[in-house]
Amino acid sequence: MNRRDFFTNGSAGLLAGHMTLFGERRDEKAFSKRKQSAKNIIFMVSDGMSTGTLNMADLLMNRKEGRMCSWMKLYAEQTGRRAFMETSSFNALVTDSAAGSSAWGGGKKVPNGNLNVNADGSFNKPILQKFKEAGKSVGCVTSVTITHATPAGFCINNKSRGDESEIASQYLDLKFDVMMGGGAEFFLAEKRKDKTDLFAAYEQAGYTVARTRDAMLGLENTQKPIMGVYCEGALPYALDTFQNANLQETIPTLAEMTRKTLDLLSKNQKGFAVQIEGGKVDWAAHSNDAGGLLYDQIAFDQAIQVALDFAARDKETLVIITTDHGNANPGLFGGDRQFDLLQNFKHTNNWILGELDTKPTTAQLIERIEFAQGYAIKQSEAEKILARFGNKNEAGLYIANKPLFRELASIQTHYTGIGWAGMDHSADYVELAMFGPGSETLKPFVKNTELHNFMLDMTAVAKA
Repeated sequence: MNRRDFFTNGSAGLLAGHMTLFGERRDEKAFSKRKQSAKNIIFMVSDGMSTGTLNMADLLMNRKEGRMCSWMKLYAEQTGRRAFMETSSFNALVTDSAAGSSAWGGGKKVPNGNLNVNADGSFNKPILQKFKEAGKSVGCVTSVTITHATPAGFCINNKSRGDESEIASQYLDLKFDVMMGGGAEFFLAEKRKDKTDLFAAYEQAGYTVARTRDAMLGLENTQKPIMGVYCEGALPYALDTFQNANLQETIPTLAEMTRKTLDLLSKNQKGFAVQIEGGKVDWAAHSNDAGGLLYDQIAFDQAIQVALDFAARDKETLVIITTDHGNANPGLFGGDRQFDLLQNFKHTNNWILGELDTKPTTAQLIERIEFAQGYAIKQSEAEKILARFGNKNEAGLYIANKPLFRELASIQTHYTGIGWAGMDHSADYVELAMFGPGSETLKPFVKNTELHNFMLDMTAVAKA
């Protein structure tokens, strides 16, 4: 997909009472009993998507292009089903992504930080391993590192989500059919502590390794498993790629990866199951980065449209669209003109501050923000931001200087009208949408672990 067509292609044990409400003792069923309905599963995750994120992305698309996002269109046209989903982990009302994905992937609530490992140290078998053993093709696609918590929660068991080098090694023997994302540093010999060249190991094990967008687009159905890793770290924010021709040429979009993955996986007559994650939504929420947040949500929505188009043609594919938890709970509190500034944003806050090697002057910072986002902050506001520059005492997830980004976002609220409740995950119930065979069985309220057995039931795959 050409990024210039970004908007034009395509048409969301802490307390005893906690365990009673959300644990295995609850007898109600979220889904109606039904025999096999779907051959394929596409499980889509906008990581860290608060309801306000979905709302504002839809508002932005409406005002910029006069159309709804694909997720909201499912609701408006009543072609999909909708529910709320609770998101707690085993030991906290506020989950992290590892426990959140493990709830779907392993069917049990595990402690935060764990990947399909229970509090007593026992393992829950990840769902893609179950689908693979049943003869289906399986895979994961993400806009962050392929070894990150959300894809890993469908794939492996590990006590620590942070050991991404070990997770990269764990993937090797699984021979999953298609894995795509970032995270080259966990495969490169010069970046790994053990100096193992994992890319070479994957090739020796029979994988096709793809390292660029062109290599990804050229992939054919060769019956060989594919490991596609297109950059170190996460993929760049969607907004920042618009002004960078090199990024557009070398790194695929989430929609492009989704389209290629579905093309490859769908060759299996026994069907497939795949998880597709818009992971940078969560990263932007952690740094209160409105441009990064909304344009990556829209990039995720373009991947949704690819999945929905496939399912509409195929008639045997169930598409599940959700998030693992809310994050930062952003919302629009200002006027239309303020919000409309987002239509002309060129760069994210990460580009404004995260790519600076030295402290700028107030004039340079004002000029940089105006170039990136189209408004000029006051000198006094620039001085407040720069007073936080170099302060590393409070690091946030995926950013080195939490106070710096918090200060910038607080000032931006006066210009964009977008406010934030915090910089961390929330315990909100979240959106869950479904399209395709089996979606009609969805009830209005679901706990996260129930999706595990639901996917197995809909495809008649054994739960053991």
